[in-house]
Amino acid sequence: MDSTMRTLLDGLFEQGATHDAAEPDRLRRRRNLEPETAALLTMVLRIAVAKRIVEIGTSNGYSTIWLADAARDTGGHVTSVDVEVWPGVGDNLARAGVEVELVIADGGDYLGRLPDGSVDLLFLDAERVEYEGWWPHPTRVLRSGGVLAMDNVLSHPGEVAPVLALLDADPEFTGETVAVGKGLYLAVKRAL
Repeated sequence: MDSTMRTLLDGLFEQGATHDAAEPDRLRRRRNLEPETAALLTMVLRIAVAKRIVEIGTSNGYSTIWLADAARDTGGHVTSVDVEVWPGVGDNLARAGVEVELVIADGGDYLGRLPDGSVDLLFLDAERVEYEGWWPHPTRVLRSGGVLAMDNVLSHPGEVAPVLALLDADPEFTGETVAVGKGLYLAVKRAL
């Protein structure tokens, strides 16, 4: 990542933190990924040579920019899905100079329309309590060797417990929670 991109991302992160501190409605907060979590996630993206990347939860585009910047190294493409267009997201993506497909849809509905094995890296960063209801689509859409990443697993363990139990019971997946930021769960889909 070059210094211009890093400066842009640092500014977006700071703006998000300031916004969130003043916003009483949790659903209107940006809830950006922490920089160290974004750095780890994008390194995993590069290691996995992910080309088809799907992010559920766009917000102001902070993590989307991280993912799209890393996808340049793999020749990949990011699709970011949210239930609404957040103010400024298009401007943020344009300032970063990244190309991203923005989709306005419910995350579960979107995943339900994707073909089996069509995603290399799926990043869940939306309303955590909904993930269980999206089952089995988050795992079905991943290719063998694909990565499932989920943020906030240490900060909101009760909200992610049901989906983590489903993943733990699935013999195709092996995963770990990494104590970075608010907790990043990473799982890989194994070939059986």
